[in-house]
Amino acid sequence: MNLDQIFSAGRTVFSLEIFPPKKTSSIDSVYTTIDELSQLKPDFISVTYGAGGTGAGSLTCKMASYIKEQGTESIAHLTCVNSTREEVLAALEDLKAHGVTNILALRGDKNPDIPPKEEFRYAYELIELIASQGGFHIAAACYPEGHPECGSLAQDVRHLKQKVDAGASHLISQLFFDNEDFYRFREMTAAAGIQVPIEAGIMPVTSRSQIERMVSMCGASIPKKLSRLLSRYGDDPLALTDVAIAYATDQIIDLIGAGVDGIHLYSMNNPAVARRIYENIKNALATGRS
Repeated sequence: MNLDQIFSAGRTVFSLEIFPPKKTSSIDSVYTTIDELSQLKPDFISVTYGAGGTGAGSLTCKMASYIKEQGTESIAHLTCVNSTREEVLAALEDLKAHGVTNILALRGDKNPDIPPKEEFRYAYELIELIASQGGFHIAAACYPEGHPECGSLAQDVRHLKQKVDAGASHLISQLFFDNEDFYRFREMTAAAGIQVPIEAGIMPVTSRSQIERMVSMCGASIPKKLSRLLSRYGDDPLALTDVAIAYATDQIIDLIGAGVDGIHLYSMNNPAVARRIYENIKNALATGRS
């Protein structure tokens, strides 16, 4: 199913994100994760691009295809920073052959150990190529606090408009922890003429080291409230999990009340945490948007 149909239904979309296993892990464990997450009946599940190396994209395709076979729509991440045009076209053919027609088009993170290819410098160039092939729903990433490599949020919103003009028909935000940042961003995108649905990306903070790594990569800030909670409970995994679920629930309920187009929950391949959050928000989801 094209994701445009899901967003046109007039309700709050709920989606999840998972990632492929490490090279040393069995893919069977991820299939179990997919089966458990699918029981939450999300509108779709996104699959991140494999962590480099041969077969990274094919593993993403394999997982996205499996999700569809289990009855849930999927969207596959596709990056371009380390790809040639021919490699991207081959990946698109592979996705289409497996029935995967929804793509989250990303530049991808630069790896200091792998010199980037020169054919794609920005995500909008990848989006243009995908759009030229036809038959795909294209999503793009957005940053409520601005991309860490961009000079300002206003400049980043202008770059985001390029992605939409190139063919992106919905946006998924990077993680953020202060809803006011998202609301300010949403106002700026509207003023810039960006009218596609924007899903809010929410990540439950179940590990202090994990969130520190993610924040350093995406540039999200830690509000004082969350900082206090991390200081108090960061060394107690069970307590921190409870705190993470409560904090994410509070964010999501507020976002739904403000009419957000969708909630994209970064599950971190943890079905138990995702389920607890879903149980907390399912009734609010049912009444969101109109």
